[in-house]
Amino acid sequence: MTDQITDLDGRRGMAAQKATELRRLRIEVETDQTALRARRDELEKFLLAAPSASWSEAVEKARYLVGLFAGTLEAQDPRRLHLIQTLFEDFDRLLAQTPHVADHDLPADQGNGRDGTPSPGPRSDTGAKE
Repeated sequence: MTDQITDLDGRRGMAAQKATELRRLRIEVETDQTALRARRDELEKFLLAAPSASWSEAVEKARYLVGLFAGTLEAQDPRRLHLIQTLFEDFDRLLAQTPHVADHDLPADQGNGRDGTPSPGPRSDTGAKE
């Protein structure tokens, strides 16, 4: 037995080398796609684990879902792409000007309904506590 590595690619013709390279790339892409699917599944389990505790958490879930939609053929319409872009800008602007108060930090009458009280919907005040 020899310790030298034989370069089989160098012994193949151009067509065989190209076919081998394409096969290797396809396998690499399939492996990457499998890993991406597993990471996406893990993220979705995390997002589904509990209701959002704050507006920023809800926005992150919405960003994820809108991002999934942005990757579809339907979202490639220039108007929809612009709408998605402006929505993300709105998220950033509104989160920057809104105090980040978790629902569990609000008084019971302003909660999210998890304790049996109905949620009052969007608040019209600026978020300042009385």
